[in-house]
Amino acid sequence: MLVSPRLLYKHCYGRYAIPAVNVFTMEQVLALFAAAQEAAAPILVQLTPAARNYASPLMLQAMLQGAAKLYPEVLYAIHLDHGNEAHALAAIEQGYTSVMIDASHDPFDINCERTRSVVEKAHPHGIVVEAELGVLSGVEDDLSVEEKDALYTNPEQAALFVARTGCDSLAIAVGTSHGAYKFSGGKGIQFSILEKIQAALPGFPLVLHGSSCVDPAVVAAINAHGGKLKPDASGVRDEELQKAIRLGICKVNIATDLRLLWTRDHRQFFSNQPDLIDPVVPGKIYMQSYREFMLNRFAVMGAAGQSKELQPLVTDLQQVIIGAE
Repeated sequence: MLVSPRLLYKHCYGRYAIPAVNVFTMEQVLALFAAAQEAAAPILVQLTPAARNYASPLMLQAMLQGAAKLYPEVLYAIHLDHGNEAHALAAIEQGYTSVMIDASHDPFDINCERTRSVVEKAHPHGIVVEAELGVLSGVEDDLSVEEKDALYTNPEQAALFVARTGCDSLAIAVGTSHGAYKFSGGKGIQFSILEKIQAALPGFPLVLHGSSCVDPAVVAAINAHGGKLKPDASGVRDEELQKAIRLGICKVNIATDLRLLWTRDHRQFFSNQPDLIDPVVPGKIYMQSYREFMLNRFAVMGAAGQSKELQPLVTDLQQVIIGAE
């Protein structure tokens, strides 16, 4: 059932986080919905501009609609991840429940202006707007930011930014990064900064990008079958994630882990069975790995079982579609 992130954020704040999962393929969509229904966990399905270019918005939308029919108990929202104004406007027209305008690389005033312009177009349709303040390093899809250009979010600016833009959630830079190499020098999440941001924006939904855990065993398995990932690939530890949730992180983005699983399963399969060319068998293996991984993430984030509490709050079609108060 399609719901607004407004409903999800209001319910989860300070208690658990909504897994926000990037999808590109049919296997990912099916496995995500299967896991969400099994765990009774609400999800936020993320589509990037790169995914829209790869599979086309029409195909992606059809896959989500099909999965929702196969798994009717799943409460889900559809989110545009890391879009510009053109992407956001297209997503608004195509029935997304949430859009992200990423102007974080711009100066503060321009970021405010660009974000506000999207908010003014999205809110009349009941669509939630996520913005970003501060810059994450790393590489993901079409994004590439050098470490020297990564800037932590300024807590005082964060409060001013939300007031000026009217955005509904804020992605913050507190030490994570995109891709398989989350931290430099083992610094981890900067909780002193996160605590100040929460104090400046009490009760306001915060978003953690670059949140994959990057299991060393998965990296090792990839390299054992011909991969060339650096051995220092690392991610966010479970205890860090759980502490961040208590400090206002309501939405946790996941992408890299699922790419790593895809790479591991396909490398292992074709390395061990080089005479086969069938995409279905490794596809089934990947969907099982994906399902098991997401069940674990639902438990770590506290999202498992939360759909049962949310279901009574989804009282009519108006609230389902736009999250009306």
